Amino acid sequence: MTGIVDAHHHIWRQQDLPWLVGPMLPRIFGPYEPIRRDYPIGEYLADIAGLGVAQSVYVQANWAKEDFEKEVAWVQKTADETGWPHGIVGYVDLTVEDVRPALDRLARYPLLRGVRMQLHWHENPQYRFAAKPDLMTEPRFRRNLAHLSGYGLSFDLQVFAGQMADAAELAREFPAMTFILQHAGMLEDLSAEGWAAWRAGMKRLADEPNIVSKLSGLGTFIHRVDATLIGDIARETLALFGAERCLFGSNFPIEKLWSSYGELIQAHRVALADHPADVQEKIFSGTAKRIYRI
Repeated sequence: MTGIVDAHHHIWRQQDLPWLVGPMLPRIFGPYEPIRRDYPIGEYLADIAGLGVAQSVYVQANWAKEDFEKEVAWVQKTADETGWPHGIVGYVDLTVEDVRPALDRLARYPLLRGVRMQLHWHENPQYRFAAKPDLMTEPRFRRNLAHLSGYGLSFDLQVFAGQMADAAELAREFPAMTFILQHAGMLEDLSAEGWAAWRAGMKRLADEPNIVSKLSGLGTFIHRVDATLIGDIARETLALFGAERCLFGSNFPIEKLWSSYGELIQAHRVALADHPADVQEKIFSGTAKRIYRI
């Protein structure tokens, strides 16, 4: 297998992240004292050393909204100096009157590949990020989203099962745009009913050929790395999307709260071991290279 592409990681400076300074805010991944500090590229490279990771994509880490360009500029500078990462997913606010001035500012950074504005909303306030569950249905949001294609950008889509019908309709409205589903749809309810709701929503998303699914963040709600759970989610996701529409992401350093990078990679390898080599190559490398153009 060719070198692994980590299609979802973060590096950060504590000073730039509102949720890492001041009082500890409730977060979807639980207590996070060990990562309330800088996580620079040098530490990330030490974490992946010897594990076969050849390229990576940085995904926005929720800097203050007004610093959206500063975040991309800092990551681009890091890449210019170190060669890592190889692609950047930045942030823009798609609820403003006209997002194009913000996109114009980001367009000058050569590693920019897409944007993420987190849309996930949940009845549990600790799991909630967006202000409302149906933000993606609002005309202004959709009008701004439509501009991404003109800049050659994808959209990293983060939703829960209850939002997947709206998300599928959104992707259907913009067939020329690539949507990258975060964390394989964020299965947070492991009851039979929760699995059924997630499965039904994932089927709707998979029916839209411009949606791909990222196998990342699968320890978020259980606060551990579990090869069995990873395998169960991966097997169902692969059956719906196919390997050419699935890609691996580490979600580091979030997953560092309960795992080393080596343990995380090994769990994914174990979970996918029964799949053919070409399927594993697409998940660990090929799909990310194509989707993020790296």
